[in-house]
Amino acid sequence: MSRTDAADLAALVRPGAVAIVGASADPTRIGGRPIAYMLRAGFQGAILPVNPNRAEVQGLPCFPSVAALPQAPDVAVIAVPGAAALQAVEELGARGTRFAILFTAGYAEIGEAGAEAQGALVAAARRHGMRLLGPNCLGLFNAATGFYPIFSASLEGGLPLPGRIGIASQSGAYGTHLFTACRNRHIGTAMLVTTGNEADLSVADAIGWMAQDDGIDVIMAYAEGVQDGPAFAGALAEARRAKKPVVMMKVGRSAIGSAAARSHTASIAGNDAVFSAVLAEHGVIRARSTEELIDIAYAATRRIYPVPNSLGVITISGGAGVLISDAAEAVGLPMPAMPEDAQARLKAILPIAAPRNPVDCTAQAFNDLSLIGRFTEAMIAEGGYASILAFFTQIGGAPSMAPAIRAQLNAVKARHPDRLYALSVLASEERNRDYEADGYLLYEDPARAVVALDAMGRLGASFSEIEPVPPPAGAPVRLPDENPSEAEAKRLLSAAGIATVPEAACADAAAAVAAAESFGFPVVMKILSPDILHKTEIGGVLLDVADAEAVRRGYAILIERAARHAPSARIDGVLVACQVRGAVECIMGIQRDPVFGPVAMVGLGGVFVEVMRDVVFRRCPFGEDVAEAMIRSIKAAPLLTGARGRPPCDIAALARMLSRLSVFAVAAGPRLASIDLNPVFALPEGAFAADAVIEVGEAG
Repeated sequence: MSRTDAADLAALVRPGAVAIVGASADPTRIGGRPIAYMLRAGFQGAILPVNPNRAEVQGLPCFPSVAALPQAPDVAVIAVPGAAALQAVEELGARGTRFAILFTAGYAEIGEAGAEAQGALVAAARRHGMRLLGPNCLGLFNAATGFYPIFSASLEGGLPLPGRIGIASQSGAYGTHLFTACRNRHIGTAMLVTTGNEADLSVADAIGWMAQDDGIDVIMAYAEGVQDGPAFAGALAEARRAKKPVVMMKVGRSAIGSAAARSHTASIAGNDAVFSAVLAEHGVIRARSTEELIDIAYAATRRIYPVPNSLGVITISGGAGVLISDAAEAVGLPMPAMPEDAQARLKAILPIAAPRNPVDCTAQAFNDLSLIGRFTEAMIAEGGYASILAFFTQIGGAPSMAPAIRAQLNAVKARHPDRLYALSVLASEERNRDYEADGYLLYEDPARAVVALDAMGRLGASFSEIEPVPPPAGAPVRLPDENPSEAEAKRLLSAAGIATVPEAACADAAAAVAAAESFGFPVVMKILSPDILHKTEIGGVLLDVADAEAVRRGYAILIERAARHAPSARIDGVLVACQVRGAVECIMGIQRDPVFGPVAMVGLGGVFVEVMRDVVFRRCPFGEDVAEAMIRSIKAAPLLTGARGRPPCDIAALARMLSRLSVFAVAAGPRLASIDLNPVFALPEGAFAADAVIEVGEAG
């Protein structure tokens, strides 16, 4: 069955009629809560309880079966166990129901038998062209229509506040935790969708249709794993095109966390570094905690994404200014100093001020509240800061001062409405609501404000990026039946335009000497075998081979070491290569991710990859512009661009190689397991792969 598009999926959250199979008269039971919530919220559609043992449920007529319903429901909630759930799917499908929400658990999350039962549910739904949310899901809500097919107790504390945030969560408990935490912070959430086992509809589907929903501006997401990588990436791309921020919590970084994710949602946690790369590719902000997730989504509701971003700080406390400066440096948010002449003017107004940035107007603000307006105006008009953070602590909430502070700030804000304004104040709930109504973001902890403001700049940079250049076309690649030798691997890569170090495969010592003399000494010698992938581990690489006699000895040494350490390996001879000097060693590679397919990696070699893990990932394929951006984003990139007086390396040649490697990986198809180019020599002119390993797997 083809996937339904986002417009059709929107019908799931805006039905004309909903059936509750397993309806309960008790509003605290799983089958009773959705009815109670919808009655309370004033849902205008038809609510059709189904229970063979009751004629009436919570004041509504109840029907003994799906067949007895007076109309075909657009959506049905299934709150009955096991075999009855499968029967309900069949009966609803026969009535023409488009969507079923399965509260029922005991499927793929419990093991193989449950996975088989889940497959039967999906098969039944597909026979009728029906879509499933769940099983093992908590449900959803759409506050705009009063639609609450959900059994969470979180709604007992109150319905969602008006707002434009949507929440998509694999975990029902965590999704409703987010909703409740937002409500407790007076943040409105328009929609929540929990997807459970994702037998059919997924978090990707929810993100995709929220990206097209006019009632949602910001998307909060939670995932333990992703089963369909391309669909997930496509949904993120859709949100980015709509300029709707996605702020995501992805768990399962650790081995223990990954195992828990599999048992909880039967999904693939995947490689966390790859997942982070996919999020970064689409401008998604990855939150490290629930608090941070909500802080950033809350800031995004202002819909101001400054490019370029910079932070100006006004404070009544020098200590808070230092704390904020440290936090800004930690996340990389620029805090440039005020212009010298502006600093001089502020000093003239208040000689004891520290006007550099942070701009400290000191406790003198207690005596002259106009300082707040004058200093803030100077910061924007003369400092040009895109984001403003004011630390006023208790005075921002003091009844004797808060009204005047609001008036001072509002006058500035009216003149500069395009800036982001955040306040760190300690005030009453009523006072906080007044500040928020004026358009200020509120954070008790100014360091949290810094993280959120920085995220707004990163979103702005992502939304303003130009579309990348399409990757070059790649000819089909025919991989050998088994892992190729290094020489064979390089022949394949050379045919794809990937430059390699000049070398020759030699079947005897005489051929090795001839090759070495043609290249010029010194040379590198390596054992040549498709069965020895990591040659250095057996002493299978010799450097600085200086003359013909050394080549003859080296040939014998390599053959003897291979026979001793890998007696069953096929030996094709020895590879003799030109020894490159004065290069910066890099590493490039391809790994087939089980979720996202071939993923490219690039970094500097040696300690930078082995100890510091200074590498960058990207889904394949991509063009040279993306490849160059990857290379320049490596922390140690200054070693390539001419640090400490070194000549700069040929970044364009490196980018060309990386782009072509990404294209090769896609053209090679699902049998390509991995590629390792290590080292790649980056020179002032050109870049060359000195070693190449290609691993071939089973057909996918």
